[in-house]
Amino acid sequence: MPDTMPPSAATLAPAPALGPKVSIGVLSAISTSHMINDMMQSLILAMYPILKGDFHLSFGQIGLITLTFQLTASLLQPLIGLYTDKRPQPYSLPFGMCSTLCGLLLLAFATDYATVLVAAALVGLGSAIFHPESSRIARLASGGKHGLAQSVFQVGGNMGSAVGPLIAAAVVVPFGQRSVAWFGLAALLGIVLLLQVSRWYVAQRRVMVAATGAGGGHAKDSKAAAPYPPKVVAGAIIVLLVLIFSKYFYVAGLSSFYTFYLIEKFGLSVQGAQVHLFVFLLASALGTLLGGPIGDRIGRKPVIWFSILGVAPFALLLPHANLFWTTTLTIAIGLILSSAFSAILVYAQELMPGRVGTVSGLFFGFAFGMGGLGAALLGMLADRTSIEFVYRSIAWLPLLGVVAALLPRRR
Repeated sequence: MPDTMPPSAATLAPAPALGPKVSIGVLSAISTSHMINDMMQSLILAMYPILKGDFHLSFGQIGLITLTFQLTASLLQPLIGLYTDKRPQPYSLPFGMCSTLCGLLLLAFATDYATVLVAAALVGLGSAIFHPESSRIARLASGGKHGLAQSVFQVGGNMGSAVGPLIAAAVVVPFGQRSVAWFGLAALLGIVLLLQVSRWYVAQRRVMVAATGAGGGHAKDSKAAAPYPPKVVAGAIIVLLVLIFSKYFYVAGLSSFYTFYLIEKFGLSVQGAQVHLFVFLLASALGTLLGGPIGDRIGRKPVIWFSILGVAPFALLLPHANLFWTTTLTIAIGLILSSAFSAILVYAQELMPGRVGTVSGLFFGFAFGMGGLGAALLGMLADRTSIEFVYRSIAWLPLLGVVAALLPRRR
């Protein structure tokens, strides 16, 4: 497993020229920063039982918190990606982490529901700024191993999502809402790392500009021809977005209400339920790490096909399982389903060469949007019916993976 510990500044020293080797230091820094960014998001998710009790929230209001930070990220990421394709902003990365830090501190000291929503929006803004450019840097540092680089980048985010509930169980539940402010120290570490990455990125851009004679944008990839006609590319992008919808709408229902499901159905404590949520999210992180390198070896399409459709039997069994099999099935779901995103993202980047920021922003943004919309709608459905009914309803979504058959054959 690649080392995602924070690298030293010396590790990130700018190389004199672009080379074919993977830049491990840069990927480690980006992955670690992604872990910190997504840990902040998952702290919000893990705090739902606390916020629900303190502010007397309904499931619909809980879902609206998820909708707020994910919709903020969803709407802004494609625009930021499109803008940075034309006008690169290397130092936007630490700025985005600053927004996340502000959201975290506001969440720690929120005294009403409206402030919680503002804090969630600031965290969403930080993610919107962070993801398009950091995904581009991961590709630049990949040495041609694009799937591997995206997986290393993504696994950092998934590890952060997994660690958040565990930290909440160990710190936030015993010590309360204000204890969240201490995690601002992690955000400060992320800002320091991203400043180092930004300097490396500036140095690489100078080399690229000198080599291509281009003064702006990301000219290196822009000359590459699209592998298919525009209509085929558009159709393939639509298919990939349908797959993103099925994945993230399902994950939103599964993860947003998983702690409540375990507490309600099996009588677990809040801390016990959060440990189970950590196990599910950790399995998702491991699956992410596998998806990219396997796609590099056997192709993206088989990975996409298996990772979405292959979850369907487990998802259909989940609402009928006891506690042991619920844990087992969610581990399988996390491992298989999470392998999809890296493969989908690289597949889309290869469909639209020279538009890495636009593609990354579109897919990250759409994923966030579907996750937020799913959490809000399914929260309202849970208020009117039950969480168990929600789980039975969303179990059919992975069957949409069959549309992967419509993706064009590899050339």
